[in-house]
Amino acid sequence: MFLTVSSMVIADYLGLAVLLSMAAGTSVVMLVLANKFGPKNPTKQKKMAYESGSNPIGNPQEQRFSVKFYMIAISFILFDLEAVFVIPWALAWNQNKAMGHGTYSFAVMFVFVAILTIGLVYEWKQGGLEWE
Repeated sequence: MFLTVSSMVIADYLGLAVLLSMAAGTSVVMLVLANKFGPKNPTKQKKMAYESGSNPIGNPQEQRFSVKFYMIAISFILFDLEAVFVIPWALAWNQNKAMGHGTYSFAVMFVFVAILTIGLVYEWKQGGLEWE
């Protein structure tokens, strides 16, 4: 019986194993072929740093960024992740309510949003949202 069950489990995952091995093999083949047969004519323009079509000014290793830049970036990530949690919760609200978990679900999300609001107020009071 044990051999039958294990062979069934292996057969269930055989398709996934084949798919993953084909994806990995295709990736390796593409990288090797691009490296072997791809054009190799580096020029000064191609080696130059590029962002939004503007020429770089100064040396990137010597330029310092303000800490406020990083605070804004972290705030964006934090509140972007908030949307990742709140949107599915809002979509499942009717289902939670129908199962009798509406009040609990609302309380949990209220605590989550309250903690994020406290963090936002703290950052605002510290001047993290001021851009000079």
